[in-house]
Amino acid sequence: MKLSWIDVRSIGTAKEAVIEEAIHARIDGILTSDPADLASLPPTVKKILFPQGQTLPDDFGAADVVVVDPAKHGEPAELALRHPELEFGRYVEIVDAETLEEACRSGRTDKWSLLDFRDPTKIPLEIVIAAAARAEGSLVTVAHDVEEAEIIFGVLELGSDGVLMAPAKVGDATALKRSAEAGVPDLELTELEITATAHVGMGDRACVDTTAYFGKDEGILVGSHSKGMILCVSETHPLPYMPTRPFRVNAGAIHSYTLGQNERTNYLSELTAGSKVTAVDVHGRTRLVTVGRVKIESRPLISIDAVGPDGRTANLILQDDWHVRVLGPGGAVLNSTELKPGDKVLGYLPVADRHVGYPINEFCLEK
Repeated sequence: MKLSWIDVRSIGTAKEAVIEEAIHARIDGILTSDPADLASLPPTVKKILFPQGQTLPDDFGAADVVVVDPAKHGEPAELALRHPELEFGRYVEIVDAETLEEACRSGRTDKWSLLDFRDPTKIPLEIVIAAAARAEGSLVTVAHDVEEAEIIFGVLELGSDGVLMAPAKVGDATALKRSAEAGVPDLELTELEITATAHVGMGDRACVDTTAYFGKDEGILVGSHSKGMILCVSETHPLPYMPTRPFRVNAGAIHSYTLGQNERTNYLSELTAGSKVTAVDVHGRTRLVTVGRVKIESRPLISIDAVGPDGRTANLILQDDWHVRVLGPGGAVLNSTELKPGDKVLGYLPVADRHVGYPINEFCLEK
């Protein structure tokens, strides 16, 4: 889980409202230079004191973490010995090779490293993340807005452990927390048994081309109904008449659902460049990938019906062609046109109904 911290030092008159919002949004930490700001915060929020440009106070108040500038305040490790009830972190402003090396050392040795990169390039952050990859401390990187925070969370795939952002307005803290939780939970896949297939004639199908390579046992979940989907494999596996395209899933008819982000479903027809879809492997492990292009073309279609062990069903309408495939137990690659009753495929059977793509507890009949 990524950490979301907000900086309330320069908010001004909106400070009280922003802090209230941050608590409600379950922001992980609130950073200030005034110990009084920390006094009334609940125990669910980490209280961070950063007296930047000031001397250390005699009383740290309710602070859990004190971030220091070693040139002015002393070394975090020495301060921790004098104040064993507190955690100390190091602030590093990265402006050149020397301060970059200081940030790397901090990442390897300090409990907390608060990193402030002067230049917009993320290469220095990549270097620090790599240098601190096996360390036990946490890297928290300053972001200027939520868009930058999303980038920081994904640098080198690992991302910074956390982000510190000064909200410009009420609502920013909630958006930051949402970006910190942008990952998708793993899923429990189910073995489904094919009950019927049928050639249903011409229709429009969508190929989803992403900006990421899929693994050989990975694809996206697609289904005619939001409560029953089948795992469609990418074009990672060789075909006799065309090159592999391991970034592509020939996903199904345009009416079909797939999983996006924030547990929401999307129609294949509404995906565009920049959309997010959930890649899933045969073990149910997930990750968000970005759509680069969606190709919608008229093709013959085949309908596939399947049932789970508990009687719940799934339907998938695919391009009616041998090279369009789905995944079965153990990562078996199955040609859609060769599926027959009794065959097993991997699928997902969520229990919640959907309203505009979001899960909701209401009656909804799909057939």
